[in-house]
Amino acid sequence: MYQIYPRSFHDSNGDGIGDLNGIRQQLGYLSWLGIDALWLSPIFPSPMRDFGYDVANYVEIDPVFGTLRDFDDLISEAHDLGIRVLLDWIPNHTSSDHSWFVDARSSRESERRDWYVWRDAKPDGSLPNNWIRAWSDESVWTWDHETEQYYLHCFLPSQPDLNWENVEVRTALHETLRFWLDRGVDGFRMDVVHLIGKELDADDPEELRALSHTPLNDVAVTHEYLREIRAVIDDYPGDRVSVGEVYLFDPERVSAYYGHQDELHLCFNFSSLFTGWRAEAWLALILRTESAMSAAQAWPTWVMSNHDNARVATRLGGDQARVRAALVLLLTLRGTPFLYAGEELGLQDALIDPDQAVDPGGRDGCRAPLPWTTGSDHGWPVEPWLPFAADAAARSVEAQQSDECSTLRFAKRLLELRHQSVALRRGELLAAHTQGDLLVFERVVDAQRTRVVVNFSKDNLAFNVVDGAIVLSSALDAQPGVIRAGEALVIALARA
Repeated sequence: MYQIYPRSFHDSNGDGIGDLNGIRQQLGYLSWLGIDALWLSPIFPSPMRDFGYDVANYVEIDPVFGTLRDFDDLISEAHDLGIRVLLDWIPNHTSSDHSWFVDARSSRESERRDWYVWRDAKPDGSLPNNWIRAWSDESVWTWDHETEQYYLHCFLPSQPDLNWENVEVRTALHETLRFWLDRGVDGFRMDVVHLIGKELDADDPEELRALSHTPLNDVAVTHEYLREIRAVIDDYPGDRVSVGEVYLFDPERVSAYYGHQDELHLCFNFSSLFTGWRAEAWLALILRTESAMSAAQAWPTWVMSNHDNARVATRLGGDQARVRAALVLLLTLRGTPFLYAGEELGLQDALIDPDQAVDPGGRDGCRAPLPWTTGSDHGWPVEPWLPFAADAAARSVEAQQSDECSTLRFAKRLLELRHQSVALRRGELLAAHTQGDLLVFERVVDAQRTRVVVNFSKDNLAFNVVDGAIVLSSALDAQPGVIRAGEALVIALARA
């Protein structure tokens, strides 16, 4: 799956903001690259205080991105190319501009008052609980002067949390899923979906409050709500899929959100974003993930970059050898890989001056526009909404498509190998271990065996292949008897 942040992908109408027709214009590129499915970050109407994650209408397209007709055309053309399309669905909260919340805060007697979470102060005048909202050290509770109660928002005060205990809320949100499924959407990435069930009377431990409440929320009733969501999706043919942003950092806890194949189809495993670049750390993560997912009979996911975190190329200091090795990890581990737009280019974050910053969470750098050409405009008709990364010309699609030694061309070859190999797509993961700074694992299905070796060292190391043949090197040309610094090898082993 390939994540597109629409504002930053491609601008078709010259307003400096990427849009649906811009994505359509680049479907040929995505097909050439070898992408199976697209996940589009939010495209619903929004005041854009959190750039679409504050939804003002779940069943329309924000005009900045286009129209419903544009969306239908995108779905049709993507499907013609064999590419599926997933939407970002935000079930935990809406914008304060959403008609539901405008109605709810108009009066305590509003029919939609209970669609959101309202509380009085405690008898001693203190806040309803001690939770801290995301991107801040401030409370999740904001006082509404008109109706004299607090309302809950785990994110910005302009993103009030929905009350999933209310069956009318659940029914309304299920209908928004059906609206898009009826239009041919292949599934949904579900934003912070583990937050929809809450225990409001439970304070967070003081020593963990700096994390905000989001990664601490893990409540049993959420699983009931997820089974209802799954039932809606399962009503539709064609293997529609749900992907949960379960923002917990423990694979065992994450695995519970798959249920018994009756909750989420896939859950993000975010630990890889914070593991660093050491063979032992990656081995520990792989073994822990494999143990948790196998016990739950669940299928893992892997992610190296996304719209909320520094790009892997930035985290690796721009070292393209290591960037290519990270791509090998992403695309050969057991599970579904999520490739963030620009990751195939080895693109780094942009450096954003304070006067250019627009995101409330400080995530502008990883959301910089994609460079399509080597020219100063990088294929954008006007100056885009955020600056380009400093290495935009060298890392552009145009520069790399014509260079057989580029990170982009390597990513394409790696994706081709993955598509050709049943072992890499569906095989079990076996024999994972380290040899000093080398990480080694095998993917096995039936008689097909593939070994992956990644050198996490800054040094060239002695290494001989004695029981197979190298089919891909991230250094592009494998050398006998050595694995170079930052190199990853994919080795086809003799059949069992």
